[in-house]
Amino acid sequence: MKTEIATKKDIQLLVDTFYDKVKIDATIGFFFTEVVQVNWEKHLPKMYEFWENIAFSTGNYKGNPIELHKAIHILHTMTQNHFDHWLKIFLATIDELFEGNKAAYLKERATSIATFMKIKIVYS
Repeated sequence: MKTEIATKKDIQLLVDTFYDKVKIDATIGFFFTEVVQVNWEKHLPKMYEFWENIAFSTGNYKGNPIELHKAIHILHTMTQNHFDHWLKIFLATIDELFEGNKAAYLKERATSIATFMKIKIVYS
């Protein structure tokens, strides 16, 4: 049975499950494995803080995702399709693991973030 997103452990499960999918994804995985060669020991804790802050307003996340993604865009062009695909995987991961108000809220925020990123990176 699916549960509500209620704790940091729930956020970690969401993020870990999402990135397990992304790492092997044919459409966007190469950004993480080839273009950037992500250091997962550093990246995952930042993503936990990012999504925990969104879910629970912790104020723990410090960073500038737009600037980081602009730098990646310089290395390899990101398209609308890349952002849409990221969103599809993220929303499906939430639906697979969780239900309830917080899950719905994170899906809304993820959609907003993907849209904002597309505008700032793909269309600027």
